[in-house]
Amino acid sequence: MSDNTIAFLFPGQGSQFVGMGKEFMETDESARSLMAKAGEISGYPLEKLCLEGPMEELTRTAHLQPAVTVLNLICLNALRNAGVKPDFVVGHSLGEYAALCGAGVLSPEDTLHLVTERGRLMEREANLNPGVMHAILGMTIAEVMAIVAGVKDKGVITAANHNSEKQIVVSGEAAPLDAAAALVAERGGRAIPLKVSGAWHSDLVAGAVADFSAVMGEVEFKSPQVPLIFNVTAAEEHDPAVIRSIMSRQISSTVKWFDIMNGLLAQGVRTFVEVGPKNVLSGLTKKIIPKGYDYRLFQVDTPEAVEVCSREL
Repeated sequence: MSDNTIAFLFPGQGSQFVGMGKEFMETDESARSLMAKAGEISGYPLEKLCLEGPMEELTRTAHLQPAVTVLNLICLNALRNAGVKPDFVVGHSLGEYAALCGAGVLSPEDTLHLVTERGRLMEREANLNPGVMHAILGMTIAEVMAIVAGVKDKGVITAANHNSEKQIVVSGEAAPLDAAAALVAERGGRAIPLKVSGAWHSDLVAGAVADFSAVMGEVEFKSPQVPLIFNVTAAEEHDPAVIRSIMSRQISSTVKWFDIMNGLLAQGVRTFVEVGPKNVLSGLTKKIIPKGYDYRLFQVDTPEAVEVCSREL
């Protein structure tokens, strides 16, 4: 691998903001056309939601999933047009769909169709089975898993995201999460409730899996043209049938982000580009990369940021 091995990182839920994509909409005809297509496929006024909000409507899971995904794809296209190409692609939770598109597994149209259905089904399950999520700071995955095991008798709880060495998100019903938060505080960690509308990546949304698998059965999956490390397995996969199965399980499985990033480091990746709104994944990248490791980090959600990235690469 060369010193300039590049990984594209695609963000998911939690990266949205009102006004996202504004500069692309003002200057880039292909961005406008992709946004219009996304609005048509989803049936939602995505451009209006992205540019004007209100935030409450933008963050509704059904709206948010196609909205963040179309922004990720607009940023991906702008980088491609500027000649910046990845050696690896990865995405955090929802962001994995833009990564599938970036790797050539899914077409942009099928990507937008799938995230629209995923958002609709996950919103349905969250309304049927309300739950909460907490970020646990200052504890390792082994310590958090021990706490989770100790409170399972109180209801549904699982480790949803392993984001960095000592940032793990737990997801499930309120009673076990409250009990876990008390144990975390006792053992010197911090538990922070997250503003979310559902207990993502837990059994509370597992009811979406069968219906979503049926939707995926109608869509063509191809072999990745660019290596893609998956959330569920923290490993590469090339067989389209296996990829389909991994992606159906992803809704209620742990996002192994820390393992994915360590996999990229093991492959000698030196350049990380966050492709999409805000800088959530850039912040995690800084936490994960060991001291003394020589790397470059870019975050791209405007035409100006694309220009900076293409100039420096």
